[in-house]
Amino acid sequence: QVQLVESGGGLVQAGGSLRLSCAASGRTFSNYAMGWFRQAPGKEREFVAAISWNGGSTYYADSVNGRFTISRGNAKNTVYLQMNSLKPEDTAVYYCARFKRGDGSSWQEQGEYDSWGQGTQVTVSS
Repeated sequence: QVQLVESGGGLVQAGGSLRLSCAASGRTFSNYAMGWFRQAPGKEREFVAAISWNGGSTYYADSVNGRFTISRGNAKNTVYLQMNSLKPEDTAVYYCARFKRGDGSSWQEQGEYDSWGQGTQVTVSS
């Protein structure tokens, strides 16, 4: 089973930026699409963004489209989430996850992901 470790979270003022990283163990990282989810206090975990196995396709939740950018470096077994123009409502624990396939269509379905990281806290102050 792959291990996923997120980093890069922290406290930032509204309008600021953060870059999250997710490092994966194993030698099959480049075979799989990857995704980011988040969970705010008292709310269900929700889809944020996903990227296909080769980075050729990306997908975003409407709430972050145009502000967040997902990317990956297969040579480094790492997926990134660049978050710009942050808002207080972006405050949440952010999780990376491995999709069960290299590409697909059910990006928002948590059941389509088979490995999850422990999460990293992002707090945006107003």
